[in-house]
Amino acid sequence: MRLRLAWAGALAVSLASVAAQAHHSMAMFDNQKKVTVSGTVTEFQWTNPHAYIQMIAKDASGKDVEWSMEMGAPMYLYARGWRPSSLKAGAKVNVTIHPLRNGMPGGVVLEVIDADGKAIGKPA
Repeated sequence: MRLRLAWAGALAVSLASVAAQAHHSMAMFDNQKKVTVSGTVTEFQWTNPHAYIQMIAKDASGKDVEWSMEMGAPMYLYARGWRPSSLKAGAKVNVTIHPLRNGMPGGVVLEVIDADGKAIGKPA
């Protein structure tokens, strides 16, 4: 009986470690900085394990740059008022993020404000 319990415990621990390894850390984002990006949504990806906002924004020289911004899992976003239809392609938004540490155009979403100045969902 004890041997079966030991095997069951070992199996549970090994399965939990696989799940934990599958999820990435947030180390790629600079949580000491906040940046607001203004642009046009090209796609809102309501997918597991994370939703994404793809958008086009102008850089300092006026050139279009595509941004990819990561969000939480849809089940958590839903609890904060987000829906798959919350953002449509063509929507003008201001997105506040913790940017990527490597300087690429992306980050993790903190808040999204629509063209009318209204927050979409509840902030992170």
